[in-house]
Amino acid sequence: MSTIYLIRHGQAEGNLYRRCHSWHNGLLTLKGREQVKALEKRFDGVHFDAVYSSDLYRAMSTAGAIYRPRGLTLRVDPGLREIDAGVWEDVPWGQLLYDHRESLTAFLNCDPSWQVEGSETFSHVRQRMVASLTRIAAAHPDQTVAVVSHGCAIRAGLSAFLGLEPEQMCQIPLGNNTSVARLEAENGQIRVYYYNDESHLPNSDIPKASISYGIAGMERNALRFRPLLLPQEKEQYIAARRDGWQASHGMMDGFDGEKFLAVAEQNSAQNENCVLLALLGDTPVGMLQMDWRQEAEQQIGRVPFFYVAPEFRSKGLGVQLLGQAVCTYRAMGRQLLRLRCAPENERAKKFYHSHGFCKVGEEPGGIGHLDIMEKYIGLAL
Repeated sequence: MSTIYLIRHGQAEGNLYRRCHSWHNGLLTLKGREQVKALEKRFDGVHFDAVYSSDLYRAMSTAGAIYRPRGLTLRVDPGLREIDAGVWEDVPWGQLLYDHRESLTAFLNCDPSWQVEGSETFSHVRQRMVASLTRIAAAHPDQTVAVVSHGCAIRAGLSAFLGLEPEQMCQIPLGNNTSVARLEAENGQIRVYYYNDESHLPNSDIPKASISYGIAGMERNALRFRPLLLPQEKEQYIAARRDGWQASHGMMDGFDGEKFLAVAEQNSAQNENCVLLALLGDTPVGMLQMDWRQEAEQQIGRVPFFYVAPEFRSKGLGVQLLGQAVCTYRAMGRQLLRLRCAPENERAKKFYHSHGFCKVGEEPGGIGHLDIMEKYIGLAL
């Protein structure tokens, strides 16, 4: 009998930034790397003969918890990828909810009829997952194998092995990041011994998937973005700048709204998507300003203004603005994300540090100088 431990990858950028990352490549987050450490500890002392993974970064990085300590070679199988979401790839969930609510509902309900331009169907991902896992089991008789894949793909495979019809796939709860299923294979048959085991994770690390990713959850916390219309919405921009200045410095000395507006208009002239309004449904919650030209030759993506309205702070929304900047600049080939922060703004510095930024220098600005904060955003394992 062969034993397969089927594992979901650790928390990745798509999970944190609330974006549709299926075949879109993204990295593990800081929290995801902590989950991978817990996964490594869970399997400490367990013998493995082989380790397989999908060919996406988040899965291969997670697989490192098992193959690296044992000196094994990672075997990559594209058949273990997440479902291909076609034109939905790297689109914020809030945008999909706003533009395609009915189709998104069908997707979240694992409706077999769901399909968008360029995507797979649930039936297709189910077929290739069964084929890959069956092939892996046959290649390792009487051995123990780890396989790292993705949430929807794992559900699809489990539903088949549990004898469920395609339309019953949603009866299996979506496993949280690094959740483990144990499969046993014998005589060409695969049975599920257990699934969605998260016993290696602290309770604080286990959000309920149905709450986080259902329509109701998205209505509460999934953002969308649209270009800020300048000069029509200049008063809205200046008001945000004014509030941001006060929050950063605790005073209004040195504030020049018209000067800030002039820079924003220059950025918008580069491309309308350089200055964005973040919305929860139709409610404005923040702004993101990017300068696509500044330091482009150094492969740096600059963020001149990063703002969340006071009533929406500490609600897990700011990280989605960060995700918009990361994904925008990474698509341009930028390696670093850079912004400035007032040294006295402890709240902002804590947020940036918690998401991988570090101080790399200082620049004149504000009421004296500003800290230059930088985050590596290149794709690397």
